[in-house]
Amino acid sequence: MIDFGTTELNSVHDVKVLICYLLDKLKRPVTEEQLYEIVLDSEVINYFYYTEAMGELLKNQSIRQVSRGGETYIELEEKGHFGADYFNEFIPYYFRKEILKAAMYYFARIKRENDAEITIEPTKNGCEVNCVIRDTEFDLMRISLYAPDADQAQVIKEKIMLNPADFYRKVIGFALDNEEEKLEINVD
Repeated sequence: MIDFGTTELNSVHDVKVLICYLLDKLKRPVTEEQLYEIVLDSEVINYFYYTEAMGELLKNQSIRQVSRGGETYIELEEKGHFGADYFNEFIPYYFRKEILKAAMYYFARIKRENDAEITIEPTKNGCEVNCVIRDTEFDLMRISLYAPDADQAQVIKEKIMLNPADFYRKVIGFALDNEEEKLEINVD
């Protein structure tokens, strides 16, 4: 039974339905580690219910584990699809929304991390923030920025990682809009 005064599901059955719902909506391969991180990030399922639910879902063949390329993926079986379709309406919208939101944020963060590599190297006068923005096949931009100390370097890194594509777009936009400085000469 769901207690609407809490922000976590409090039954293994409800957690099983929510996990199947999530896997059904994602429509993409999900590793065991990714699923676990998404669930923790959502803050709507606690570890103990999650562990018990996963065990039961595997045992009753609602999900299966598949190994590919050294990774173990969780896939929804026909029974899991049925459970997600038929029972998801019994899980309040809040929980469904929170777990999907956590998944979207998780995969967006993974994409950002794959799109940008940022390192901080101490120098004798501060730090150098080295940034590489990538496309799928090549590096779009390599840039080094100076920061007077490690704290400011970390802030620069975090700000770029919020949206590496927009950072790249703004740098390119600035470069393309840049003009030679116009000097005013006053001859009297």
